Amino acid sequence: MRFSGYMISVSCAVALFAISASAATYSIPPEKQNARKVYYGTAAGFEKPAKVDYESVIKATPEYEQVKKNKLEPGTGKYWILLSEASDRAVHAISEVGKESGYDFIAAQAYLGSLEPSIPSEDITPLVLDKVKDKDKVKEKVESKGKIK
Repeated sequence: MRFSGYMISVSCAVALFAISASAATYSIPPEKQNARKVYYGTAAGFEKPAKVDYESVIKATPEYEQVKKNKLEPGTGKYWILLSEASDRAVHAISEVGKESGYDFIAAQAYLGSLEPSIPSEDITPLVLDKVKDKDKVKEKVESKGKIK
């Protein structure tokens, strides 16, 4: 009976080691790090990387829609203010998706694939787009009740 308990303990320890060993840890060398292409996490070490189409997320924001609707030209103050707000909304949505989904590193869509060796990642653009659209619905509900003008 004691031998069986020992074997079970050893088997569990081996299985735990195998699981922890299978979780790959990635890092990007300092000379290849580009902070402008990283939206969430740190390039020094991560286990669950993701990529996002940042331009698509920006274009899905109400701020960008307002730029298009009002045909605002680049170079005008209103254009840059709205684009800055769209960027803030996009980065916030990306961070929320990272926190909620367990991705510990989120970068621009082509960034991780362009590294040598490339780092496999999952495209989370649909999740981020859903997050941006959900925020719009909440904002619309509050505005329709007359609380925000």
